Parts: sequence; C-alpha cells; structure tokens
Amino acid sequence: MKINNHPPLCMQVINSPVGHLKLQASAYGLTHLQVVSEPVNNVNQQQPETLEHASAAEISQAKAFIVQAIDELEQYFAGDRQEFDVTLAAKGTEFQQQVWQALKELPFGQVCSYAAIADKIERPKAVRAVGAANGANPIAIIVPCHRVIGKNGSLTGYAYGLEMKQSLLSLEGVK
Repeated sequence: MKINNHPPLCMQVINSPVGHLKLQASAYGLTHLQVVSEPVNNVNQQQPETLEHASAAEISQAKAFIVQAIDELEQYFAGDRQEFDVTLAAKGTEFQQQVWQALKELPFGQVCSYAAIADKIERPKAVRAVGAANGANPIAIIVPCHRVIGKNGSLTGYAYGLEMKQSLLSLEGVK
C-alpha cells in the first residue's frame, strides 16, 4: 500500500451484494471504497466521474484502477477471487499504513483480533490504536477490516454494521 498525498481524481458508484459501493482513485491507486446509500441506475453505462483537474494520463490511470477494482470485486462476490491485486493508495499515517498492510496480509476466510494485528506489526501494546486504525480504513472489503473479530471470537463493531460484516465473513466461509 502506498502512502498517498494525492486526492482522488475519479469516482464511481456500483451495486454489489452488500449495497452500493463508492470507489475513488487517484493516478497512484484506489484511495477509497465505501458503502453508500445512494442507488445507481444502469451501472454498466456509468463512467467514472472526474473529481478534480488533472492531466488526461492521470485521469486515465485513475479510471483504470477503478475498472480493475470493480472487476476484482465482482470476482470476489462471485466466489472466484480471494485476494485483490488492484494498487491501493489510501491516505493515512505510517502507523495506519502498517495496520492496513497487516490486514491485507490476513488470508481469505481467516479472522483475527486487534491484539493479533498489534503483535504482527510488532506493537503489542498498541491494541487500541490498532482498533482506531482499523476503524479509519478508507478501503473497505479490499483492505479486509471485516476479518477482525473480538479476542473471544465474537463479532465486534464494523463501520457498515454487523450484518454486512457477517455477510462478508459468510461469503468467505467463516462461521
């Protein structure tokens, strides 16, 4: 995951099995993936919208990241993809980037606790900070913060609700 100081250039909202997903990208990678409430009509004909002035090459690259992310998400929801390859460029602190990278490395269908992530990044006392970084994750699903559960095995909070978290975990075969 790259540290991003570049704002998104393009945006597209798509329908998915878990709701409407808003994707944003810069010329350096996908910057955001959020669940939104706005419906989308005729998704296949909607083109990414330019959000900020940039060169044609930068806009083209940002659009390519969105198209790749959409393809990979469709494969994920169909059960044909377990890892995402789209380049990510989320804006965050160095600590947040470490947490998000650790989440990216958590295999499909596996869950862990905040404490396990803290141990993985060699900051065992930073459990609460790991929780905060997890909650600040701007790229849902692809950076799989839904795979973090309570130390006792229970579902813990999720920005988009426990029902969506359970749905994503069920898709991945987690009971």
